[in-house]
Amino acid sequence: MTETIRSNGRKYNTKENRNRFFFPTEYIKVENLLKQNQKHTARVLINTGARINESRFVKVEDCDLINKRITLKKTKCKAKKGETHGRVRIIPISSQFAAYLKKYIKDNQLSQESYLNILSTPAFNIGLKKACQKAELKNYADFSAHTFRKTLECWLMALGVDGLRLTAHIGHDIRTAAHHYVSPDVFTYEERKDIRIIIGDLYGSSEK
Repeated sequence: MTETIRSNGRKYNTKENRNRFFFPTEYIKVENLLKQNQKHTARVLINTGARINESRFVKVEDCDLINKRITLKKTKCKAKKGETHGRVRIIPISSQFAAYLKKYIKDNQLSQESYLNILSTPAFNIGLKKACQKAELKNYADFSAHTFRKTLECWLMALGVDGLRLTAHIGHDIRTAAHHYVSPDVFTYEERKDIRIIIGDLYGSSEK
């Protein structure tokens, strides 16, 4: 993280590496260091690839745990001509994450109208950076809520998910996906096995 001073005198921080993502062992180490509410937010982000502000507005009624999918109603996708809101995005989730959400909803006695208790971006980022620092990750200050989205995208690439399904899931275009492209060869066979442990059977039939 580097500090830059704008022409108006205001300071802001920029990441050293905007394309940083978690390797599976890094993710596991950091998750274990997070507090319970932080860990819940991290699990939602890594299992959906949704932006944190998309996740914050997901209600229990938006979670179809039988058919294993979540409806993101508040998205950053561009609205069509004549529309005032971005289009709804429906994304699949793994059977393991569906089971996790079912238990979480029951344990916390959430109603259909309840949100999923996702932390605010500033609150989550503060806890995440502390955990990354404790985990001794290089450039720990570069990690943020958005890192989870980038991470899932890289992991799904490594597991062989095709470009069209990947862009539909993440919610951006092919050009952006190409810009973020990471070769599957970056990950070892053992790391790909660890990825599967973390995200379960999400797009399981696509793995090569």
